[in-house]
Amino acid sequence: MSNAGNVAVIILTYNEALHLGRALDHVASFAKDVLVVDSYSTDGTVQIAKDRGAHVLEHPFQNYAKQFEWALENIETNCEWVMRLDADEVIEADLAEEILTKLPNLPQSVTGINLKRKTIFQGRFIRHGGRYPLTLLRIWRRGKALIEDRWMDEHMYLTEGSCITFNGGFADHNLFDITAFTQKHNKYASREALDVLNTSLHLFDEDIALTSRSTAQQAKIKRFFKESVYNRVPFEVSAFAYFILRYVFQMGFLDGREGLVYHVLQGFWYRFLVGVKLRELEKAVRQAGSKEEARREVARLTGLSLSAERTQ
Repeated sequence: MSNAGNVAVIILTYNEALHLGRALDHVASFAKDVLVVDSYSTDGTVQIAKDRGAHVLEHPFQNYAKQFEWALENIETNCEWVMRLDADEVIEADLAEEILTKLPNLPQSVTGINLKRKTIFQGRFIRHGGRYPLTLLRIWRRGKALIEDRWMDEHMYLTEGSCITFNGGFADHNLFDITAFTQKHNKYASREALDVLNTSLHLFDEDIALTSRSTAQQAKIKRFFKESVYNRVPFEVSAFAYFILRYVFQMGFLDGREGLVYHVLQGFWYRFLVGVKLRELEKAVRQAGSKEEARREVARLTGLSLSAERTQ
């Protein structure tokens, strides 16, 4: 890896041989350290990481938040800055240059950097439907940020200091096929339904950091809207209304055929699926005789490992 920058990049992986080499190549100009935390891949992911000079750690996966928390606690780096990157994400050349030139000159009061992520779906940049830009805290001074303890939609948040935003290109560009897309979102729906269920039933401790700590303002607003408005409306109504908002009022129809597929699947089908799964979980919990029995039934239905001690 290049020593041009002062950034350690953390990437969580499981069978990401299709994406990882591309991700590593695009951070090489500014990353002093690259740390890959793998969940026992079987497709050559680890060898790709090692061939490009990344340091590889292996750890069993429970959920993204727990895995990244473990990574933060176990990485060894003396870099001043840390970046969170997914294996299917790409740092474009203008953002790499922005990181190299701006990070060294920031005042100590700035401890976090928001990035503007774009979505590439079936080769098309999804510009509309409220999907660009998605502003996310992804770079922070080492030791100045934590990750929310959630099953889904986990964000980084600062423990001190303030954020600024870089404008360079940053893309979520997954190369897997549509079957993989729907399978992934089916798993995401189980995790999100579990988080929504827990908001009302408190099966395990909640992490409310995003509403009380420093992170991207957009993420705070979206979380507030989801929890205060969207989740309180029957999903048969809210999922359809959300799709109409995205596809019509936020002009998702301008994203062409690929946009139609994306907005239907991610903006309607996925939201509807979360609602169906949440209703199934709520029914199972009502029929349970105790909180422990409820946890066991929820774990069975979601396929997730759930215990009262999850956040300890």
